[in-house]
Amino acid sequence: IRKDLAILEKEGKLKRIHGGAVSIRENPHTFNVSARLDKYVEEKKCIARKAIELIKPGAMIFLGISTSNIELAKLIYQRNLNITVVTNSVDILLIFSAECDTNLIFIGGGFNKTKDGFVGAITNEILKDYQFDISFIGVVGIDLKHNQLTTYDVNDGMTKRLVISRSKKCYVVVEGAKFEQDGNFVCARLEDFNGIITDKELNNKQKEYLDKKGL
Repeated sequence: IRKDLAILEKEGKLKRIHGGAVSIRENPHTFNVSARLDKYVEEKKCIARKAIELIKPGAMIFLGISTSNIELAKLIYQRNLNITVVTNSVDILLIFSAECDTNLIFIGGGFNKTKDGFVGAITNEILKDYQFDISFIGVVGIDLKHNQLTTYDVNDGMTKRLVISRSKKCYVVVEGAKFEQDGNFVCARLEDFNGIITDKELNNKQKEYLDKKGL
């Protein structure tokens, strides 16, 4: 068994620890938003249908840079909700460029081409005076064991942190696959959020852990 574990570790399929082995979490390195648009589409639509149930008439919400939030924005537009959407995502901006009752506020700043949106110091300076009723934040990965949510870009991570601090309620929107993935920068902890909106039922161990964190 030890020999087999050594071979599998060299192949990058697991990591040996005292008394056994653990699976290696994946870092997919899909930095560009455009590369993620056509992945897990049905899962993202499922997330959007659940997320929209949390939005009350007249609310001011923040939709962060996230392919799941693009699907949520489409639903908001289709239902012509009488709310205010604040976003730093160009893709979401374009959805609301046509006539609708939804009020859009677009946050500029330093343009991040891979994210197709605006993040960083100037963006944060604009955002710091807002108070959101509810915000929806996308991340690259969620590591329950180490209590960390990650993204790829430091500036993106700092903007996410600020939005979380300026939100009365805040939810993570992620496909189930991201519970096994990691980014390179820790942008938040589980206790920063009210809940996680995902596309499938979590196992009992995951639920128990999230309950302890108050999600």
